[in-house]
Amino acid sequence: MDYSLTAQPPRFDITPAQIDQVVTKFYAKVRTDPVIGPVFAAHVPADGWPEHEEKIARFWRNAILRERSYDGNPMQKHMAARDVKGEHFPHWLYLFDTTLAAELPRDTARAFSALAHRIARGLRMGVEDLRAPANAPPSL
Repeated sequence: MDYSLTAQPPRFDITPAQIDQVVTKFYAKVRTDPVIGPVFAAHVPADGWPEHEEKIARFWRNAILRERSYDGNPMQKHMAARDVKGEHFPHWLYLFDTTLAAELPRDTARAFSALAHRIARGLRMGVEDLRAPANAPPSL
């Protein structure tokens, strides 16, 4: 791969096609999942999945391959989706991790998982802390 168009090398060895495959397989699971499926269904129209998957694939290609092809704000989106709760994140990560393990070589899956867990921690903190009442003690 030619990295001359990016400021930094990728975080780990993965191809854009592998990222796309993980996103496609993951969202196939999400759509039928009884826990987070309804949350996604409330925000992604039935005919909007291809567009959503492409946007999320751009997010991951930006985060991993540093493509600079994603211009969204995940924290803002998760905060605006009032039905996204902190307790959804462990289940999301479980589905994501099982997808990674099934679709990628072990070292690549582990690296991708570590990044996903780090990002999810930040999003979960934002969802829980920024929505907490002003007099609530901070979460640890």
